[in-house]
Amino acid sequence: MARRCELTGKGVLTGNNVSHAKNRSRRRFLPNVQEVRLMSDALGRSFSMKVSAAALRSVEHNGGLDKFLLKSQDSDLSISARRVKRDIRKATVAA
Repeated sequence: MARRCELTGKGVLTGNNVSHAKNRSRRRFLPNVQEVRLMSDALGRSFSMKVSAAALRSVEHNGGLDKFLLKSQDSDLSISARRVKRDIRKATVAA
């Protein structure tokens, strides 16, 4: 299971644990990724995605999943999020 946000692309970073004696050992910084269901207003259904807590706040700030996806770049999104974005774009143009 990859620890990567499907909306922002945020993933695992690496660094060092540093002791008082300045001994360094490698460590991983894991993103706060949660499995959530987000509702699309344009499509009238919900989607299950692995989203970071920061991305979830951004979705709420932008006014929902539809507006967030239409604003975001395709390079940041996962393949499933790109498919949802494409479907939302088709639904908004048809309406």
